[in-house]
Amino acid sequence: MRTGKKNLKLGTVIGRVTLSKSVDLLKGGRFLVVSPFSREQYAGGLDKPAGMGTDPSLVVYDDIGGGVGDVIGYEEGREAAQAFDVYPPIDVINAALVDEMFYNPWKG
Repeated sequence: MRTGKKNLKLGTVIGRVTLSKSVDLLKGGRFLVVSPFSREQYAGGLDKPAGMGTDPSLVVYDDIGGGVGDVIGYEEGREAAQAFDVYPPIDVINAALVDEMFYNPWKG
């Protein structure tokens, strides 16, 4: 991992969040419950179903169409809001839908 830089992380969508009220800026999107990938899940690839990881689940803003069972790439922190002209109150955003994954760990 590069020092001082954030990386895209992967996780499996395990649920959806239903809101009783929403922010106008976020209309058209949805919120997903995501279980972050563990090191073992990276090694297993997308062929094996991803179970619940040991890390806490995240609530991720999504406006690109992720659904339950999908593997997504997400960004955390300030970068999540930078996709908007006016910064919305979000900390995590879905940045990619993952179709294939090739894992080749660095041996150094």
